[in-house]
Amino acid sequence: MATPNLFLIYVTDTTASTAFYSDLFEMEPEMVTPRYVSFEVAPGVLFSLWSGASKSVTATPVRTSEVGLMVPGSAEAVDAIFTDWTAKGVDVVSEPHDEVFGRTFVVADPDGNLIRVSPLD
Repeated sequence: MATPNLFLIYVTDTTASTAFYSDLFEMEPEMVTPRYVSFEVAPGVLFSLWSGASKSVTATPVRTSEVGLMVPGSAEAVDAIFTDWTAKGVDVVSEPHDEVFGRTFVVADPDGNLIRVSPLD
């Protein structure tokens, strides 16, 4: 059975994006090359940054997908991450609010890629 095990995000500057995601998710990359950086987020599952297709990333991106971080706990757990991340200076796209699936907010990385925080399903 084929199960997705690589989640690839297009970025224009792997060094800046590596610093951003390392700080945001408080983890270090497993592999670093000039155009590709990977973080192991679970055994055998990679979250990777790729600048080899940087021509596909425009200055005014239209993003139709999101990186998701589902957290255990209540709405307060989501709000606590929002407080931590805004202290780090993230670009807030959507302030914390309640949706049908629970408390959520959205921020953007340096290239405009969206990152949503929400409770575990």
